[in-house]
Amino acid sequence: MDLQSIKNRFGIIGNSPALNHALSIAVQVANTDLSVLINGESGVGKEVFSQIIHALSARKHNPFIAVNCGAIPEGTIDSELFGHEKGSFTGALDNRKGYFETVNGGTIFLDEIGEMPLGTQARLLRVLEAGEYIRVGSSKVQKTDVRVIAATNKDLLEYTQVGKFREDLYYRLNTVPIRVPALRDRKEDIPLLFRKFVADFSDKYKAPAVQLDDDARNTLINYSWPGNVRELKNIAEQISVLSQNKNVTASELKSFLPEHNYSRLPVLSGGNGNVSQSEFANEREILYKLFFDMKKDVNELKKMFFDLLQNPSIAGTHAGVPVYKDDLKEYPSNGNVLPAANPGQPVILHHGPADDIHHHEDVEESLSIMDKEKELIIKALKKHKGKRKDASLDLGISERTLYRKLKEYDIEE
Repeated sequence: MDLQSIKNRFGIIGNSPALNHALSIAVQVANTDLSVLINGESGVGKEVFSQIIHALSARKHNPFIAVNCGAIPEGTIDSELFGHEKGSFTGALDNRKGYFETVNGGTIFLDEIGEMPLGTQARLLRVLEAGEYIRVGSSKVQKTDVRVIAATNKDLLEYTQVGKFREDLYYRLNTVPIRVPALRDRKEDIPLLFRKFVADFSDKYKAPAVQLDDDARNTLINYSWPGNVRELKNIAEQISVLSQNKNVTASELKSFLPEHNYSRLPVLSGGNGNVSQSEFANEREILYKLFFDMKKDVNELKKMFFDLLQNPSIAGTHAGVPVYKDDLKEYPSNGNVLPAANPGQPVILHHGPADDIHHHEDVEESLSIMDKEKELIIKALKKHKGKRKDASLDLGISERTLYRKLKEYDIEE
């Protein structure tokens, strides 16, 4: 089947090289059972590509289901995907089949896969590798034959580096990657799409189709379209309904375009220097990161003072602060670092004899958010003597979430 017939069948408009390349990959991989990872910004039409792959595959007569992983609460996503047994949790009044059971033999499209919880990711990896899963609350292993197509608008490779996505699952899903281009990267297609949308809305609302003059057309093409095709369609509908003049000028068009500031937020510097602020999903993760950076600075400062105490001959100017060898005095007390007696004098460092310092080792702090979360849970349980309810209140999470975390991190109470 040629690309143009596929475009006509699925309502795809455009002839940009990037779009054609993505479609050709989808066609080639359709008749296999390989996992596919579709990358692209929100609103570019990733779900259409999953439907193309399913419709051109040997599974086309079997079920297809699209699941938005970001729209399902964390506490219920395992039940949605894998099913549950009666009484396995509060509200489980009967046995329930999950999507991997009901879509057996077909295709499941997992949109926003980057929002999937880590525990669910481990179970999905088992399905991909062995075709096996276990219902929530059951111990019986069940088999399934489902093709998985995933999609994301995030950089999953960077997510693996900050512990938000399993690296083994990423490479298992990314067997065949397809990148759907953003609308701003296929500018030649923007007028075609706009013309198609206004024609559809003209039929829908029984009104003359709007036309753009040359300046308005250039404005439409050069707009950045952060919402991609979805935003273009919404703007076309607004203009079709609200525009008094059906020959739209550039100034009139601008009144329908939101005034966005598309400058990127400053980068919150991480260990590898390329982790942007948008990757931190909530304030807790940002606070963790700042805390780790502060601990690293403190370790470096401690090492500097230990080196100075062990080898006073290196005294001099360190990091712009004068330290004098003659001012290093021994006190028989406890070897604490004392401030200078006079504010105008340099800081006097003192310690016991250098021989008392046998060994100093700079311990690298763990940057894993999962490790810190586990550590906080253990501390909260110890603080409240194993009482889950009090510990969950202290942690700011529900008791059910705490129970799930105990299982996920294999924490013994």
